[in-house]
Amino acid sequence: MQRDTVPDLRAYWPIWADFLRRRGLENLAAWVLEAAGPLTLLGAQALYFGEPLLRPALSKTKINALAHLLEDGAETQAFTAFLREEGIA
Repeated sequence: MQRDTVPDLRAYWPIWADFLRRRGLENLAAWVLEAAGPLTLLGAQALYFGEPLLRPALSKTKINALAHLLEDGAETQAFTAFLREEGIA
């Protein structure tokens, strides 16, 4: 199986940030990601496990990108910073 590179996975960040910003949820999402800490690993595993159920709504690439974001602490922190920067602009 070919693993996507980090820049490929980060390509979805502006889309997700825009989705959250339009609904006024960017600060809440950033707070939840920070507060969840190690529990984000469980979220990533749930995405992998639930992939067949999520496939009608999300592509496999989007599911993998979100799961990677949740399972990598550095990526989670980077996305949180990205959300906070987007909220300022």
